[in-house]
Parts: sequence; structure tokens; C-alpha cells
Amino acid sequence: MIIKPRIKGFVCITSHPVGCLENIREQATYAKTQLVTDDRKPKRVLVIGSSTGYGLSSRISAAFSCGADTLGVYFERPAAGERTASAGHYNSEAFCKLARESGLKAEDVNGDAFSNEIKEEVIAKAKEFGGTFDLVIYSLASPRRTDPVDGTNYRACLKPIGAIYKNKTLDTDRKEVKEVTIDPANEDEIFQTEKVMGGEDWEAWTDALLDAGLLSADCLNIAYSYIGPQVTQPIYRNGTIGRAKLHLENTAARITEKMKNAGSGKAYVSVNKALVTQASSAIPVVPLYVSILYKIMQELGTHEGCIEQTCRLFKDRLYGEGQTQVDQENRIRLDDWEMEPSVQQKIIDIWPTVNTENLYEKTSFELYQKEFHKLFGFGREDVDYELDVDPSAPL
Repeated sequence: MIIKPRIKGFVCITSHPVGCLENIREQATYAKTQLVTDDRKPKRVLVIGSSTGYGLSSRISAAFSCGADTLGVYFERPAAGERTASAGHYNSEAFCKLARESGLKAEDVNGDAFSNEIKEEVIAKAKEFGGTFDLVIYSLASPRRTDPVDGTNYRACLKPIGAIYKNKTLDTDRKEVKEVTIDPANEDEIFQTEKVMGGEDWEAWTDALLDAGLLSADCLNIAYSYIGPQVTQPIYRNGTIGRAKLHLENTAARITEKMKNAGSGKAYVSVNKALVTQASSAIPVVPLYVSILYKIMQELGTHEGCIEQTCRLFKDRLYGEGQTQVDQENRIRLDDWEMEPSVQQKIIDIWPTVNTENLYEKTSFELYQKEFHKLFGFGREDVDYELDVDPSAPL
């Protein structure tokens, strides 16, 4: 079949297997130029949420910058008949293909990472994997979670706290700048978002791995977060998601104490840069902010994608010279170039002037669109999208 992008809102419901393969190959090629030479570099890595975004790029960096064997956990849809697989499924298949061709071990577990059953399956597979993990990456992004203890279903929401929020946003379908108004969350919505996106599941994974004796003495345990700028604070950092991220960051201290007591390393939260991902595309205001940010950082020569961020994390922060650099809250700050005062001042200056008519002039929305299509394997110049493709065929 001829596979074309079918976009509904902030989601593309089709994906292209060859395009996804070339995306992974491109990232792996870059990671090979960013080799980690430190003796502390990991040999075995577990990535929880490994199929897209920062989790996927972390797995690529671990394999192709460090030469590590990897075990990836994700929840993705395989192809069925003429329905394509999800992009994350093709990404993971492509990663395993390229890693194994390079002589690296790469194993996957596909299922609900919030569940006890998948934790048990991962632990069983990990015990056959060849040793303890030197690095754990926790990078789950999900709108809902079922509590494995009592079966309660929780759903996250994107809302401000304490006041109605009004600001500009970007309708990416209509290419239109307009105003968005969002009512504040109630206490139950705040609680549910924290249950889904906070640190509870990260801690549960750590407890399970510690109980199974699967973390090495020098293991690093990393979760990802985001803080963001002044223009997105009411809907992000000061909103329901921000409350959940604060819980995640506070959880790092408890996890570190548990790992220390077990003689198994320490935990960090890495605050990363705003990028075009499947998760970020769903957040009001963020697509407009990212489009402006990309233009500014491209002009400065400091723009990074996911793979550049994770390679810098591995090479300069986790396994660079000296101790890992952290801020006053013990967080690794990979958003340092984004949050440069001069960059943020330019965004503050540009923000009120952007409208539908000057969108392409004032922002890099064209790059945003290209990056969004690329998430699903589309828009690559090195792929012939007119060729007939079997969506179920192995890569």
C-alpha cells in the first residue's frame, strides 16, 4: 500500500516504516560521532518508555555512543492488515535491527509499563540479560494510568491551577494563531494528573529493580522533566503538569536514598529542552512557543533535537569529567541553552507581535511542521513515499 500521513489534531494516525527506519539510522549515525570514552560508561541499560522522544534517543545514545546492550519497555501498536503500526513500534523495530547489526544486544517488552505484570516480565527478561543495569532511563508519557494496586483508573489533564488561563496558541492544522481559554483544574484533576505523571511509578520501578538485585553499585537512575519559560508557566510549570513534574523531581531524593542504602548508585531528574514530540504537541501554547524558540536557537547555532540533547547528557553530564553538574534542586539542566536570559528575552519581545499573517516570518513553524511529520516517518527526502509498502513486513 501507499502510506500517506493522516493527521487528526496533534496526532498522525499513520506512520511509515521506512521513514522511521531512516530516522533511527540518522540518530544512530550522529550518536556514533559522540562517543563516550569514560570508563564509567554503561554496559547494560534499561529504558522505560523507549519508543519515541527522549526515551528513544536515550536508548540510541546508550547503544551507539556507549556501546551498551539495551532493554526497552514501551506500549505500542503493531500493524494489522492495512493499518500501519504506530511510529513507536516501527522505531523500536528499527532500533533493534541496527543495534543487532552492530553486534549489540537489544531486547524489547511491549506492554503497559504501569502494570505489575510488565514489571515482572521485564525483571524476568533482565535476569537473562547478562548482568545488572548500569543505567536506568525513565521516560514514560501517557495520558492515563491504572493503579496496579487497586485498579483505579487515573487520567491526566492539561489545566492551570487557581485561575482561568488565556493566551495565544497555535492551531497547527489551520496554521492559525488564536486565543485559548482554559478553566482551572479542580483538586481531583490535580491529584489524578500527579498519579499519572508524577514519580509514583518511577519509584515503583526502582523498588522492583532493587528487590530483584538488578541495579549495579554505580547505577544512575534518570527521569526526564521540563520547567519551561515565563510564557508557558501558567499552563505548564504552574499548572497540573508542573505539579506532577514537581512530584517527580521530589521523588528523586527518596529514590536516591533507597539506592544508597542498597549500595546501588543514585537518581537524578534531567530537565530537558522543549522539542517537537508527540507529547508536547498536545499542550496548548507550546507549539507556538517551540516554533519561536526554534527560530531563535537556529539563528544562534544552539538548536538541538532529542538525539543532540541525550548525547550531550551522556557525554558531558553523566559520563563527563568530574561529578555530574546539578542545580540547587539537584536537577541536571539540559535546558540551559533554551533558558539563557537573552533567548528568553527575545521570546518575550516576539510573542505579542506574532499573528496568523506573519507566522512564517516570525517563527520557524515550517521546521515545526517538518519535525512533526518526521515523528511518524514522513517528510524525509531520502524516502520514496510513492513506493508500495507492506506495513506488516519486517524492516
